[in-house]
Amino acid sequence: MAGHSKWANIQHRKGRQDAKRGKLWTKIIREITVAARAGGADPDANPRLRLAWDKATAANMPKDTIQRAIQRGAGGADGANYEEVRYEGYGVGGAAVLVDCMTDNRIRTVAEVRHALSKNGGNLGQEGSVAFMFKHCGQFLFAPGTSEEQVMEAALEAGAEDVQSDAEGVIEVVCQPSDYAAVKAAFEAAGLAPEVQGVIMKALNETELVGEDAAKMQKLLDILEGLDDVQEVYTTAVLDESA
Repeated sequence: MAGHSKWANIQHRKGRQDAKRGKLWTKIIREITVAARAGGADPDANPRLRLAWDKATAANMPKDTIQRAIQRGAGGADGANYEEVRYEGYGVGGAAVLVDCMTDNRIRTVAEVRHALSKNGGNLGQEGSVAFMFKHCGQFLFAPGTSEEQVMEAALEAGAEDVQSDAEGVIEVVCQPSDYAAVKAAFEAAGLAPEVQGVIMKALNETELVGEDAAKMQKLLDILEGLDDVQEVYTTAVLDESA
């Protein structure tokens, strides 16, 4: 894709997430608590909790903080009773946006998401308006220079669906959400460390934005990700690295 560097996008996004670590910890703690409440306190028997634990570890969250969140959720301790809700819409240039939230007040949350979109070049859509543009899957991204042969061998033996590399040498592995833990374990056993990993909503097609449009879209994504009730934001937009 002309003018588009996947590796630059990965590094750019990681840098912005690192800068917002305090906010990220709050969101992960909420995810851990809800996962433990729904499926129990044992990460080995609760795949969703295991995924949240991995996110917490990747964000350098102390183990005692993780354990307190698990205990709070599994014990049904006093606190807000969060429900999950997904909003769909469009950003700059018609790029699709999915916003996954955990909220104790749907009216507040939808108002905040709608306002963020409408004030920054987007609009809220109806349920189902853009979800079909994404695939629920496990994803692993490896840095240029990683052995594609090693990645492919470990991935396919563990049940991954697809392994692809781009012109820059970024290797992407995709698997079913149910196979995520097995593929992750296979990479760990092989001594392979993905730069990015997780169970995500992967855009099936991309909308490349450059210049002013890319900057506007980045601002919109930052505002959405900064909302207290928002857990994850997914988009079909791919931004040039100057955004």
